[in-house]
Amino acid sequence: MTSSSAAAATADERNSRMIHTAACLIIGDEVLGGKTVDTNSAYMAKFCFQLGMALKRIEVIADDEDEIVEAVKRMSTNYDFVVTSGGIGPTHDDITYQSIAKAFSLPLILHDEAYAKMKKFSKPHPSQPNFSWDVPSAALTAKLRMIELPTDKSRPLSKQVLFPVSDLWVPVACINGNVHVLPGVPRLFERLLDGMKPLLVDRLEDPGKGIHRVLISTPMSESAVAGYLTELAGRVESKGVKVGSYPRWGKKHNTVTLVGKDREFLESLVAEVEKNVDGKRVQVEGEDDVEGEKQS
Repeated sequence: MTSSSAAAATADERNSRMIHTAACLIIGDEVLGGKTVDTNSAYMAKFCFQLGMALKRIEVIADDEDEIVEAVKRMSTNYDFVVTSGGIGPTHDDITYQSIAKAFSLPLILHDEAYAKMKKFSKPHPSQPNFSWDVPSAALTAKLRMIELPTDKSRPLSKQVLFPVSDLWVPVACINGNVHVLPGVPRLFERLLDGMKPLLVDRLEDPGKGIHRVLISTPMSESAVAGYLTELAGRVESKGVKVGSYPRWGKKHNTVTLVGKDREFLESLVAEVEKNVDGKRVQVEGEDDVEGEKQS
């Protein structure tokens, strides 16, 4: 087997194996510089939680080629499903595609279907009244940067470029079988990620079941419940349940959480936990707060 076919087999395996773990890579100087607030990682976390994927890592890195190369190679190796956000626009500092191409030694190739969709669904900005798809220009060159995708010529294009939303031209490039490149614009990121759900469910251990969280509000301090929660965590760990404790500064109540995939087992623990932390189950954290009360 040649090295290129071995690489293709590895990518194909990553593209079809069961998904247990996930990671999210946020790329952008504007996030690190405080100019933009990242909401995409939070949306990714909720997406994974609902589908039952274990989101193991979220990283924020700069628009720096070496940083991107190192991060995507490591994440592709360590996690089943990887999503990147940001750095795929038309300007010089949008270097995600070129960096990921370098990471996996792939050429950047104009994707014809993405180009056709771009012409169909996108409209020139009002500041470009004379823009033409047929006349070479700096503006056209800039637009085409967004559909010059890292491409493995030995693999089917259909496995490397996805169009999860029918009325968007924006593709999701899937590199090395498991690195999915999404835009940083939240409304696009969210629509494309949601659009990928039907493509992922068959690769989930319990499709449709997701992960469940139980919230229990307690008036007791964390130190007062620590002993019981430590004992409980050790007892339920083998059942895939995680026990959490979260202080709510300035409030009368703290929160205990039970998280796991087996809803029936989680429900069986509620009464015991309520009793041992002198608490009660809530649907939303803080719903039993009384205005003006503060934790002493």
